[in-house]
Amino acid sequence: MQDAAQRLKNLAEQLLGAELPVRLRAWDGSEAGPPDTPALVVRNRRALRRLLWKPGELGLARAWVAGDLDVEGDLYEALEVMAGLIWERPDEERRSLVEALKDPEVRGAARELVKLAGPFLPPAPPAEEMRRRGRLHLHTKGTDKQAISHHYDVGNDFYELVLGPSMVYSCAYWESPESTLESAQRDKLELISRKLDLKPGMRLLDVGCGWGSMAVHAAREHGVSVVGVTLSQEQAAFARKRVADEGLTDRVEIRVQDYRDVRDGPYDAISSIGMAEHVGSARYLEYATDLYALLKPGGRLLNHQIARRPQEDESAYEVDEFIDAYVFPDGELAPVGTTAGLLERAGFEVRDVEAIREHYALTLRHWVRNLEARWKEALKLVSPGRARIWRLYMAASALSFERNRIGVNQILAVKTPVSGASGMPLRARTWNV
Repeated sequence: MQDAAQRLKNLAEQLLGAELPVRLRAWDGSEAGPPDTPALVVRNRRALRRLLWKPGELGLARAWVAGDLDVEGDLYEALEVMAGLIWERPDEERRSLVEALKDPEVRGAARELVKLAGPFLPPAPPAEEMRRRGRLHLHTKGTDKQAISHHYDVGNDFYELVLGPSMVYSCAYWESPESTLESAQRDKLELISRKLDLKPGMRLLDVGCGWGSMAVHAAREHGVSVVGVTLSQEQAAFARKRVADEGLTDRVEIRVQDYRDVRDGPYDAISSIGMAEHVGSARYLEYATDLYALLKPGGRLLNHQIARRPQEDESAYEVDEFIDAYVFPDGELAPVGTTAGLLERAGFEVRDVEAIREHYALTLRHWVRNLEARWKEALKLVSPGRARIWRLYMAASALSFERNRIGVNQILAVKTPVSGASGMPLRARTWNV
């Protein structure tokens, strides 16, 4: 009888209809597959049971988070070759599970897999998985607060380890790949400040203010008064201490508040940096309309948001199962054209769109490097499953940005008054001079 690794390799290749481009290592110590490639390590039979009970991405995610499945070697290389084989193959080259099971050899291999998996009971999902009763009431204030807490309230010390001293959890702006993460994040905050044309005495609303980086930068460097809102208690506590340490309590207020409950406009400018992905397609026009109402005439909005590629049938869009269950519950991505259109429907005049997806790939690779370099320390701050989630999602996201599967854009929009005087310069992008 063949060893476990060879049996698994044969089945995988039969299901995929292609050779497996990585090595397989099984719990019995056996290996199969091309040498000098990353190894996909199946640590125990439970990984197979997870896949049998939940075929597809969620089963793989559960096995990864639980530590039943691992990669030995270059994680980026392993993800890249697997992406080319599974997620990015042309439709005509893909073989569905139903089609594969019509093959008597595949059915026989599947029966072997069931035997190989051992006692056929469904393993419990990892503790880190978001539990929900259904998806009928997405993006209410209550469900949004729960989703934000799931993602952000995992410990400020852990985020500081990953993000570095800047504590900016969004795409940096790189002058060159050799720049430091800190300088690139500072340049991003300054770029946004210039696009908003911040000046002393202005009022800025920072929606989804995170750990207060934009609020502190705008108040300290540009003399504005800032209200920052977040749904995360841990972020708010960190941001308030940061504001106090900077001596900016007279100019910066951090609130635990839903943006839909902000009622003290008008503001001269609004920044929304990496927050709109949480809004959801059903609520996006409401989001845009609320921000429009909070701006004074002539005020500017800077919306910094991840985007996905458009689909021929937009109704077929599905949220990534791994991201939804473990990273950003209820998060949704939209094409940049859809976002710009909804901002215009709310009344905004869109004046500039800057695509910076390569910048996010660089940012994510730095975050992964930070996490990997301090892995043992990270495991003292969060569960092994949580650390594994962050490593996988950040590495996979870096590749997605590099391969143009997703992008990120800064949209500058103006609440242009009836007179048509937008207050914008005649020549665009003076902020980069």
